Formats: sequence, C-alpha cells, structure tokens
Amino acid sequence: MEKMIQSESLRFAFGDNWAHFLTVLDDNRIQEAERSLREMLESDRLDGKRFLDIGSGSGLFSLVARRLGATVHSFDYDPQSVACTEELRRRYFPEDSNWVVEQGSALDSAYLDSLGTFDIVYSWGVLHHTGAMWLGIENAIRRVTEGGKLFIAIYNDQGFKSRVWWLVKWLYNCLPKPLNTIYAFSLSVLTNAINILKYSLMLKPMVAIEPLLNSRRKRGMSVFHDLIDWMGGFPYEYASYEVLSHYLQCRGFELIQGLPATSLGCHEQVFLRSEKELNT
Repeated sequence: MEKMIQSESLRFAFGDNWAHFLTVLDDNRIQEAERSLREMLESDRLDGKRFLDIGSGSGLFSLVARRLGATVHSFDYDPQSVACTEELRRRYFPEDSNWVVEQGSALDSAYLDSLGTFDIVYSWGVLHHTGAMWLGIENAIRRVTEGGKLFIAIYNDQGFKSRVWWLVKWLYNCLPKPLNTIYAFSLSVLTNAINILKYSLMLKPMVAIEPLLNSRRKRGMSVFHDLIDWMGGFPYEYASYEVLSHYLQCRGFELIQGLPATSLGCHEQVFLRSEKELNT
C-alpha cells in the first residue's frame, strides 16, 4: 500500500529533468555542491561514515559524499533518476563497491528497514514530493543511527501562498509538452517582473536582479533546471520551520544547523540523533 501512494499520484518527471541537468554538470558545480554539504554537516571529510541518499535525483550529492570518503547507498523512486545516479557512479567511481545505487521508495518502510542504519541520512527536497511527506520523514528518521545526523530540506508553509503554489504545480503537470514548458517560463517571467518592480519601487532593484544574473546556483544547481523543478515538482507538501523542528525534537533529535526558507523555498535542517532510543 505504501508504494502505491507514490505511484498513483499525478507526478512530475523528476528524472527527465535530472537527465538534462547532467549535460551541464561540471567540476565547478561539483565543488560547489561539495562545499555546501561540508558546510551544513560541519565536517570536511566523511571517511568511515555510512551515507544514505533518499531520493538521489541526479546523483550529485551521492557523488559528493563518496568523494568525501563516505560509503554511500543511493536510491530513488524514479527509474530515470536512478539511471542518472548510476551514470555519475560510472563516470567517477566505476565498479565501486562502496557506492550502491538502486530503485526504491521513501514510503516503503520494509525496504528502508532492510537497509539498516546510517551515520548520515540525506534527503534534500524529496520527501515533500512523495505524496505522503510525514510517512517519508518517519521512515528517514528510523534510518539514523544513534549519534548520527539527518539532513533534510522541506518546502516552507506560507499559508495561502503555498496553496496557490500547489495549484500552479498541479496545472503544470496537467498540461502536455511543450505547453507545460511555455507555461513555466511565462509564469517565471511574470513573477520576476513583478518582483523587480516591487524592489525597484523600494529603490532596491538589485535584490531581485542579482539572483537572476548568477547562473551558477547554490549547491551546484542550475537556473534552468531549478525553474522546471520549481514549477513542476508534484506531489507537493510543506511545513513550517518550527513544526519540523518540534516534530524531530519530539523524536529524539536536536537541531544543530538550520537555514529557514525565504518565502516559498525549502528549509534546510540538520538534526543530531541523541544516544537515547527514539520515541515511538
């Protein structure tokens, strides 16, 4: 039943977007992704650590974790995303027994339980797209070993704005190609124009313009692929920073690093699991 929650939902083609992203992935993007992971985990190396990448997507952060010395287990629900991760392993760590890549669902509790526990469980911008976010979070929680870290990123709850954004994403996935791409870019142009006008009236136009001039995004991402994911990522759920923090703290985790979202973006949070047994 848990597997079917994900498969029966109207769903964005995440893997197709990641396959296009691999065509622009270069050493600079990899280094930026590596920098961001080291910074959030507050660790320069991951030697001797077991790293679980839940929803590996392009495979970029599995690659980064492996480069930092971790033993990596990557999985994704989307077969094309799995293929992307396998491609990065083929490019950089061919036939490496310390990097396992396979297909699996974040909602499949039995599958997750079969993997054992990990020193670092990583799931950036994934669990809110499963169709059952809280089940996904629970499954991720249980894979963190005592004294281990959970690094998740979840869309911010902006109240009415988030409900509108749900409709935007739903409509994107209802439209056929190439209308959905035209829709995404048209809406992006409109929202950016409004944003630039707003900050221009405040005599701060560069607040809105500067991010558009930077083609190399934080975490090694790209403007084009972020836009398509941003407009199309569905199913779509969200939670406030405070709700997520409280939820994890009630389950034996301490927030040790966090970046609250601005507006509709994702909260980035790193939690440390206490040595005490998790609450059930």
